[in-house]
Amino acid sequence: MEVQMHRKRLVKTSIVAAAALLILSGCGNSGDSASDTNSASESSTASDNGLPKIEALQSLGAGEGQVNIVAWAGYVENGSTDPKVDWVTGFEKETGCKVNVKVGASSDDMVALMKTGEYDVVSASGDASLRLIYGGDVAPINTDLISNYADIFENLKMQPWNSVDGVAYGVPHGRGANLLAYRTDIVKPAPTSWGAVFDANSPYKGKITAYDSPIYIADAALYLMKTKPELGITYPYALDQTQFDAAIELLNQQKPLVSEYWGDYLKHVAGLKAGTTVLGTTWQVNINLAQGEGTKVEGIKPVEGSTGWSDTWMISSKAKNPNCGYMWMNHIASPQANAAVAEWFGEAPSNAKSCDLTADKNHCATFHASDDAYWQDVYYWNTATEKCLDGRTDVKCVPYSDWATAWSSLRNS
Repeated sequence: MEVQMHRKRLVKTSIVAAAALLILSGCGNSGDSASDTNSASESSTASDNGLPKIEALQSLGAGEGQVNIVAWAGYVENGSTDPKVDWVTGFEKETGCKVNVKVGASSDDMVALMKTGEYDVVSASGDASLRLIYGGDVAPINTDLISNYADIFENLKMQPWNSVDGVAYGVPHGRGANLLAYRTDIVKPAPTSWGAVFDANSPYKGKITAYDSPIYIADAALYLMKTKPELGITYPYALDQTQFDAAIELLNQQKPLVSEYWGDYLKHVAGLKAGTTVLGTTWQVNINLAQGEGTKVEGIKPVEGSTGWSDTWMISSKAKNPNCGYMWMNHIASPQANAAVAEWFGEAPSNAKSCDLTADKNHCATFHASDDAYWQDVYYWNTATEKCLDGRTDVKCVPYSDWATAWSSLRNS
């Protein structure tokens, strides 16, 4: 297979930024609304559910001539990385909207950039989207103005990380599962459970890797959800203090087993090839690359299911170029552009029609794009808030800022 551009997300989480930027349910708005009369309007008060009162764009006008985007590396390609990889130039010619892109280094970085009001659109992961929504930094979207929204897989629409109380806040981009990688020539018998990376007596101690991010706490919570039902965990991003403490205890027990907490996918692929890591969390794209280099490795979704990610294109509540912003969101969700970025980046596309347009006709099968059953036990990244995302109202849940603090303590201990 062709070497693709892959995600470099959360390479190094900024704990200070996470704590400072986390917006809990009930926070007010983040600043003045845009001066452009077509941009989303924002009131100075919050609604009953704690959301800043921001209205979606009601009608699409002429493009402003440019759009300023914050995105993950590989999401906005204009041919400068590879002349054959370009879904920007055609958009610019068709709309007259020049695309200016700022690559975000992490979700925390993206949240900080969107707070400046200098960017119109962002490709937000689930560990950033609710912070942006409750912080008043992004506006609801008017899906009637995005014709390609109709072709997005239904099980990606109106999800907890891209909507609130039945209101859509973005256009789904793509998705992937966090898998369990293992060297087939070394790890025997083949693992079937995440217990393989939490076993204190593992024969592979010192050769196990874990993902380097506070969001990895959810992986521990998922394992406990399936193996310790007495804890009452029903959603790995909604943890009360007792449940959270159990997840952190498990991660502390795991730490002596871990040789590396990885964020750079290339280092992880190299470790699999060299045998310095033989077991641990991975992405499908890492498996594909390692296998392409002759490494005897497989990636599975264990019996407990897995965490995963589904990114969302969102528009700033202070967008200076809202019309071009909407045009971009419609373009990147089109079958052609969505197929191109999914294949280049290494993920399942969000547009159901994209699978007919990928160069590799097996791409969607490899990434389970239309396999609904595959995704039923994938728990997409979400932003933990005090308001429990599992619907409980009798307790407070541990917010993401505390996840970040706990992760920093664990990593530095």
